[in-house]
Amino acid sequence: MRSLLLLVPISLVLLGIAIAAFVWAVRRGQFDDMDTPALDILVDDDGRDEAGHLLGARSTQAPPAAPPQDRPRAD
Repeated sequence: MRSLLLLVPISLVLLGIAIAAFVWAVRRGQFDDMDTPALDILVDDDGRDEAGHLLGARSTQAPPAAPPQDRPRAD
């Protein structure tokens, strides 16, 4: 019976913390878009095409150099 006197206030404090965390998450917009983050992992879009060039925005930088080709040695 004495343990209830300790456990009830602890559980009420934990409940208050959980409610405060939920309210904080709702106000920060954590539950606004539930579908897009789950699908983002399926899209392989890093802003580059298959050749490694940037898509969309014009880049003033040269495209990335091709990796060196392995050539057979003459010796």
